[in-house]
Parts: sequence; C-alpha cells; structure tokens
Amino acid sequence: MKRLLPLILVFGIMMLGACKEKKKSDDIITTKYVPKQPVDPIAMEATTQNTSVNWGGSQYAVSVVRTPADSSSMVKDENNQKYFDNVVKVSVNRPDGSSLFSRTFTKGSFSSYIDETFKKNGILASIRYDEVDNGKLEFSVVIALPDAVDDVFIPLEMTVDKQGIINIRQDDDMEMLDYVDADDEDDDD
Repeated sequence: MKRLLPLILVFGIMMLGACKEKKKSDDIITTKYVPKQPVDPIAMEATTQNTSVNWGGSQYAVSVVRTPADSSSMVKDENNQKYFDNVVKVSVNRPDGSSLFSRTFTKGSFSSYIDETFKKNGILASIRYDEVDNGKLEFSVVIALPDAVDDVFIPLEMTVDKQGIINIRQDDDMEMLDYVDADDEDDDD
C-alpha cells in the first residue's frame, strides 16, 4: 500500500494537469495584403457580330465590330491598372447592299447617359444586336468598369429606324443573362 499511494498521487496530479483548459489566444493569423502591381495595359478581345435580319419583309445585314481603341483612350482602376477603351462600329446594309446606317461609337457617344464615375473610369464594353421591336432595330449597349465588366455596368438601349435615325435610352429591363458568365449560371442550380 505504501508503494501504491505515491503512484496514485502522481497519477492524480497528472490527471488534474491534463484536464486543465488551455488558454485561448486572441491572435488572428492572416496573410498580408499585397496590392497587385499594374501590368501592361489590358485590352478586351476584338469581336465581330454579323447577323441577317428580317426587317419589314426584307433581309438586312447587321454588323457590329468591337476593337480596342488607340492608346490615348485608356482608363485606370483603383490599383492604377490601365485598360484600353473600345470603339464599336455598327453597320446596317439594305438588301441591295447599300448602306442604311454606319457609325463608329465610343464611350463619349453615350456621355449624356452615364455619370462621372463611368465617364472617367468606364469603357464601352459592348454593343450587341438584339431584335426588331416596334419596327426598329434594337441594340443593347454596355458601359462598364473594366475590372468588373460583369458586375458594375450601365445598360442602355439603342434603336435604329428605317431612316437611319438612332434613339438611345436607359435600359431598365435588359436581359442580364447575356452578360453573365456561364460559371455564374451554374451557381444558381
């Protein structure tokens, strides 16, 4: 029994030490934020949309060509990353091949429809032919912040009538799925 008592005492002390609650640390471990360093100016890919449109019983050819603008048309984001703005040429040809409408648009073409933030930091991201509506060709126009094209943009609607006259307005009911990444669509399922 004399030998057993010291062993029980040592075992009891060890048990009390093991049950002791560990002190929690208030330290938060995280990585240090290092802002991205600007690289060479970024340009959107040049695109071409050619569409044959039945308009008033005749086939018209609609062409929309987006190209990066020259180096004088650049904007910067909050990290001083430079982006090229775009120019978009919209052409509508009659069935006989003659031109009904041809115009090259820049962000400045829509300056009365956008606020100062988009005038200074936005780009003309897209013009797309949509449909014939009320006897006019309808186009969707997107002025966007270049580092957030899918998230932060101003949608506009542009129409062209049979005399080649354009009308522009804010587009409150723009079909958003045309501008959402396929990955974002999968997240909704």
